[in-house]
Amino acid sequence: MTAKIALFGAGGKMGVRLSQNLKGSPYEVRHVEPSAVGQERLRTEVGVECMPMAQALDGVDVVILAVPDTLIGRLAADMAPQLKPGTMVMTLDAAAPFAGHLPDRADLVYFVAHPCHPSIFHPRAHQAGSPDYFGGVAAPQSVVSALMQGPESAFDLGESIAKTIYQPIERSYRVTVEQMAMLEPGLSETVCATLLDVMREAMDEVIARGVPADAARDFLLGHMTILSAVIFKQIPGQFSDACNKAIVHGKPRLMRDDWKNVFDKDEIAESIRRIT
Repeated sequence: MTAKIALFGAGGKMGVRLSQNLKGSPYEVRHVEPSAVGQERLRTEVGVECMPMAQALDGVDVVILAVPDTLIGRLAADMAPQLKPGTMVMTLDAAAPFAGHLPDRADLVYFVAHPCHPSIFHPRAHQAGSPDYFGGVAAPQSVVSALMQGPESAFDLGESIAKTIYQPIERSYRVTVEQMAMLEPGLSETVCATLLDVMREAMDEVIARGVPADAARDFLLGHMTILSAVIFKQIPGQFSDACNKAIVHGKPRLMRDDWKNVFDKDEIAESIRRIT
């Protein structure tokens, strides 16, 4: 039997990406988008029409919430009375489920799926003319999925949908909601995005101190490539003694001794509270 999917936020930035990848899939997709702008985007970019919420939820098997984290709790509460037992509610991020924003319905299936995005080392992410840094178009990416509640048999359906909406897929991993929260916001945003933002500030600082802007940018991005390739063992190699000494002395200058506490459950919970 073909699963019936109601895609909420279908005309948003993420929703359109999902709508494009669901087009031509074996699923029956019902698009829900309240804004006229979003409806027009779906009409022109994907070639589909939207339908009212009540109609989309009638007899639906899976609901995908492609909406901001701050809206998930309210939207899920509004639709819950219309969902039959066994319906899967899928979110694209662990924040709202981790924070307890989904309705207290033990008879519903809660599933979370999030893309890893294409590796910086994958050539198709940088292909000339049409780079795909985000994923879901040309460059393969991996995906992480979590079955928060529901029967074990529900995982296969959730993973299959995740592989469809985030295709092309390189690898698929199963994690818990708590582990996904450590990956995002913990690893990807609190750590990676923050340190990258600091690197950009550092580049701006050397420019302010007289280094030509283009030279600073080329120098930093080039070193990011080779340093990342060595650190993450993409290639065999090792740093020079000078580089190793710079790391040993630079790390305590830049990082607090207790920085790994950002992965403690209470810290993750507080980060998610701010997000949601």
